[in-house]
Amino acid sequence: MFPGSNKKTRKKRRALRSGFTTGTAATAAAMAAKELLLTGYCPELVMVSLPDREKLNIPVNSCGLNRSGTSECTVIKDAGDDPDVTHKAVIGARVSTLPESEGIVIAAGEGVGRITKPGLELAPGEPAINQGPRRMIRENLTSISDKDIMGQGFLVEIFAPRGEILARRTLNKRLGILGGISILGTTGLVKPMSHAAYMATIDSSLAVAKACGSTSVVCTTGRRSERFAQGLFPELPTEAFVQIGDFFARSMQQAVRRGLGRIILVVFFGKSLKMAQGAEHTHAAKSALALEELGQLVKNKCKDRELAFRISSANTAREAFFLLQDRCPRIFMCIAGKMVDQARKFALGGAEIRGVLLDFEGRVIADTAAE
Repeated sequence: MFPGSNKKTRKKRRALRSGFTTGTAATAAAMAAKELLLTGYCPELVMVSLPDREKLNIPVNSCGLNRSGTSECTVIKDAGDDPDVTHKAVIGARVSTLPESEGIVIAAGEGVGRITKPGLELAPGEPAINQGPRRMIRENLTSISDKDIMGQGFLVEIFAPRGEILARRTLNKRLGILGGISILGTTGLVKPMSHAAYMATIDSSLAVAKACGSTSVVCTTGRRSERFAQGLFPELPTEAFVQIGDFFARSMQQAVRRGLGRIILVVFFGKSLKMAQGAEHTHAAKSALALEELGQLVKNKCKDRELAFRISSANTAREAFFLLQDRCPRIFMCIAGKMVDQARKFALGGAEIRGVLLDFEGRVIADTAAE
């Protein structure tokens, strides 16, 4: 086995600030809009009950009541210290009465996407407002007194003025969510650096790949490696390509759970080293490159002590790569094989796995299919 590093970083960090989801923002906007519709008063704050019954005060950004009897309020989404495309986005709700209904109908306005592919939590044709936020909206609106207009239902239209622009920075198009952002949130809160949202996106991508008929999935670690992978496998549909980021182990596990029997890993050299070491998560903060161990591998496979020493002393994977390129190129196939071995271990033997290593220009330097 290609061993990993046990070095730990001990940097002191300030406490990271939590935020709230787009689902919570939409709920708060809907609550404010319903209160405005019933009372003519625009609240400065609304208290949202989250799924775990925790209460959260959300500031209201704007309110308006038009002559047709529709109220409109907005909230500014606050993701805390979590990196989030929708941080500081305006999320709004329009609320009007439905005289012939006693329920709450939830619809998507401008900037909120619509589902066009199977495999997601909701069926094609539905607004991209997940079940969690829908329940939260209904439960919180029901808690607001409507005694003056009993027997009437409400139409709640969720909108996001810049949603279509923001969606370009997400994987929504790949998942078949068109026209804007998704309204998401299981707990109602965003835990900084929890990565839960990213993992949920990976799982959704795998589900869409399966639902669209793919038996193979090409896993890359980001947009650049995916672009090269699409050039290598032009016969595969767009849905078959899934960006797994740093989530090596969990992505292999989820792919097998989704019934995807063939996994192709297409990664750059630096990430392949970490995967070959068995790192479950390949972020720099979660694993080390362990170039000393790579140097030992070079010593054993290439019988070049001087090169092995230089690899062990290298500062970066890039430096090591260029040292190896001419003097020990067969090491790349060895690393690809070890990466595949680790992937099989995480997948519990439930999938056929192929490994493709790329150099820093996107050229193939090793492919386990050639073994």
